[in-house]
Amino acid sequence: MIKQRYAILDNLRGLILISMIVYHTVWDLVYIFNNDWKWYESDIAFLWQQSICWGFILLSGFCFPLGKHKLKRGLTVFGAGALVSLVTYVAMPENIVIFGVLTMLGSAMLLMIPLEKILVKCNPMIGFFVMFVLFGITRNINKGVLGFGPWEICRLPEALYANLFTAYIGFKPRGFFSTDYFSLFPWVFLFMTGYFLHGIFVKYHLLERLQTKEIRGLSLLGRQSLIIYMLHQPVIYGVLFFVYWFIL
Repeated sequence: MIKQRYAILDNLRGLILISMIVYHTVWDLVYIFNNDWKWYESDIAFLWQQSICWGFILLSGFCFPLGKHKLKRGLTVFGAGALVSLVTYVAMPENIVIFGVLTMLGSAMLLMIPLEKILVKCNPMIGFFVMFVLFGITRNINKGVLGFGPWEICRLPEALYANLFTAYIGFKPRGFFSTDYFSLFPWVFLFMTGYFLHGIFVKYHLLERLQTKEIRGLSLLGRQSLIIYMLHQPVIYGVLFFVYWFIL
């Protein structure tokens, strides 16, 4: 029997991918091709960027229980993140990616393999609430504080922000730079929020509602999300380079 896919998840993933591609096209235009677009540094642009990463991470957490080959998937995504770091280090070190979103997602998937044996026993409503609160509390640990947005709970000891390993966890030292930085904390808590959201859907028999009619273009993108993520930036850069050097 062929497993039925949840079309709405593929559609959503495809929609987020399109938003990401457009966002990164604008990023290239601003930071590589030197277009002076001040709005790109505005709160609206920040919310746009956050909607993309929140969407991807929540969806990844939601879909984690649906996968059969979890170890293979986690290692594949983590390896893809390592490849992105290597390529950017060699090809464009001024825009290097260290501990990008793929590294974080792969780490979260691998971490969840042993943790799921415990988390599956938790009430999904309580788990969802606890993980989202933990995400909010730790949202600003990269900046040296506990708290969300402008709300600061307390400052964290500077000794935590020591080296590359602490940057991977969430405590990035001075001088650390990455154009795409998603540390394990706080983002693993958002991943787990998605995991427990799936548990809520299971508990209240809502999964079948996700088996709606697929939107062909979006669902196709959604099913190939990792490949598209790996290829979209080189393709965007190549197209923009051709346009700027041979047409404009």
